[in-house]
Amino acid sequence: MKNLFWVSIILLPPVAVAECTCELDGEEDRNRAGALKYKLAAIGAILAASAVGVCLPVLGRTVAALSPERNFFFILKAFAAGVILSTGFIHVLPDAFESLTSPCLGEKPWEDFPFAGFVAMVAAIGTLMVDTYATAHYQRQSEKKNRKKAEAEDEEEGMVPVHTHATHGHAHGAVSTESGETELLRHRVISQVLELGIIVHSVIIGIALGASDSPKTIRPLIGALTFHQLFEGIGLGGCITQAKFNAAAITLMAIFFSLTTPTGIAVGIGLSNIYSETSPTALIVEGVCNSASAGILIYMALVDLLSADFMSPKMQSNLKLQLGANASLLLGAGCMSLLAKWA
Repeated sequence: MKNLFWVSIILLPPVAVAECTCELDGEEDRNRAGALKYKLAAIGAILAASAVGVCLPVLGRTVAALSPERNFFFILKAFAAGVILSTGFIHVLPDAFESLTSPCLGEKPWEDFPFAGFVAMVAAIGTLMVDTYATAHYQRQSEKKNRKKAEAEDEEEGMVPVHTHATHGHAHGAVSTESGETELLRHRVISQVLELGIIVHSVIIGIALGASDSPKTIRPLIGALTFHQLFEGIGLGGCITQAKFNAAAITLMAIFFSLTTPTGIAVGIGLSNIYSETSPTALIVEGVCNSASAGILIYMALVDLLSADFMSPKMQSNLKLQLGANASLLLGAGCMSLLAKWA
């Protein structure tokens, strides 16, 4: 018993010392000049990876293998969806919990309440509402436009609106057209909401990297974020391709996505003198934004990317494609999860 007592006394001090503090880790590793070189390298690498990722599916219009109708496109999109899903669950949401439960916040009114999870849930529900109402709004507009177009065509042909076989055929054609337009509008809503969710957490990641003065911290982040942005870009690019935007809209969305993280890094560099990642304001803003972003990304990955493709007739009727897509999904989620130790 005496030996056990002395062993416990010896082990107590390290346990007591291992308390949470608000001090930044690695103060001795700080090197502003050295860190700046890595930050500039990160801007170039992430910008290139983002641009390649988001433009790759768009090239499907000219490269047959990347066409949205090909099986390879489904498999590639499943991998990208796995990356996005893992980003929400493994990277963004845990960071949100860490920020909102930090000891640097002092006394927190939500200390016994999982506020990060609550914000993520509300964001997911909000995304569902936006998704539903936006799709319904565009669908009503499309139906109204088609109705006016049909009436104009009938007037030009001098047709009287009576119940005949001709009008029957016209109605069937209109239903088919409306169904195609509804699906197209759905893809457009998905691509816009997905880009919003990606942009929110990309800005936060960029600012955090840009504000860091530790080369030891930045070095592994360059590779992790480059991989991260490449495959998030592929997922977004796939949605943009299916939405069939015009060239100007595609270019704008691709540029906006590609510049988000590099811009965040540039802002972080500018704020590095005054930005403190342990200040209560920074922690709360970062925690809430990360929580909301996680909710959006998880909803979009599961509902709009995976469910839509995995439940499609093309996937359901092809066992090999199902197996390939599932394997690709697990590979994407697994690879992104492994990067959690660096990102």
